[in-house]
Amino acid sequence: MFVQGDMAVYPAHGVGIIEAIENQHVAGVDQDFYIMKILDNNMKIMIPTASSDNVGLRAIINKKEVEAVLEILRDRDAEIGTQTWNRRYRDYMEKIKTGSIHEVAVVLRDLYLLSADKDLSYGERKMMDTAKSLLITEISLAKKVDEAKIETMIENMFN
Repeated sequence: MFVQGDMAVYPAHGVGIIEAIENQHVAGVDQDFYIMKILDNNMKIMIPTASSDNVGLRAIINKKEVEAVLEILRDRDAEIGTQTWNRRYRDYMEKIKTGSIHEVAVVLRDLYLLSADKDLSYGERKMMDTAKSLLITEISLAKKVDEAKIETMIENMFN
């Protein structure tokens, strides 16, 4: 359960702030909704409080979990599949949609490693940017560090 002012992560959209909790009459039923504003683009989302777990709404990771995410990014022994780019794209999109920061880190690491060997497709480049943005925002909030420092740290891991 979140309260007004809490920061939370909505899968595939990123970190947002719970601006309000409102009761609305929808389809003949009174329901409570989290009104969440995504920090990255100011998009507002209404999430039924009763199904917030089902859609993957979760709290921001803590400092201890940040290290586990960074370990995923540092892992250079990961097997990158040999499937076609569109199959890989679908697999990675599913990982991002889970809302798990660990899965997002796997996507970013794999795409960075893949880009060292070959040119990424337009979709893969966009996905890499999305994964990087999701990670930077959440890690910077968890560590209470400026986003630019986190971005530099991540880029230095792969250069």
